[in-house]
Amino acid sequence: MSHILLLLLLTFETAASEDITVRCGQAVTLHCQDPSGVNITLLEWSIPEIKSDGYVFFYRNRRSYESYQHERFKGRVELADPSMKNGNVSVILKNVNVNDTGTYECRIITSNLSSGQRVQSESRQSIDLTVIDSGSKEHEKKTFLLAIGIVAVVLSLFVILSAAVCIHRKKKSSTHREHEHYKHPPEKELI
Repeated sequence: MSHILLLLLLTFETAASEDITVRCGQAVTLHCQDPSGVNITLLEWSIPEIKSDGYVFFYRNRRSYESYQHERFKGRVELADPSMKNGNVSVILKNVNVNDTGTYECRIITSNLSSGQRVQSESRQSIDLTVIDSGSKEHEKKTFLLAIGIVAVVLSLFVILSAAVCIHRKKKSSTHREHEHYKHPPEKELI
């Protein structure tokens, strides 16, 4: 009978954390990969701080469940590859905002039959997402100061060039007047 019983083996893999920075309003792909050729029985994308209130994305038994999603993620998250080819369980988070900043965890549980026994494994990966407010006061201040700097440089060049042109004209004009008023002494006739 023991050969009929399924053996449950849990293995854990932890991948290094990835850092991503994006601007408000953009879409971002949160990457997560599991070995291809295995049966993904559960996929959870979560943020530890809000996990008790819902998931970023939840997939079980070959379908996603929006009812398990946290309210702020509903309608904004989808699988990057709905067929999850080659173990790609990445999700796309659309229209990000500063409230989306945080650590996202991807948890995958797979099952596979190996030598007639069910082998189940779990893997986790995390991503640190930072969302920058593109309309932030600091960004606007830097842009304003840069614009003032460019205008100041252009005006300075204009003043310098105008002064150089005026000096050149004045010098040319005075040299021309000197030549006009200069009279050559009369030439003496040779006898």
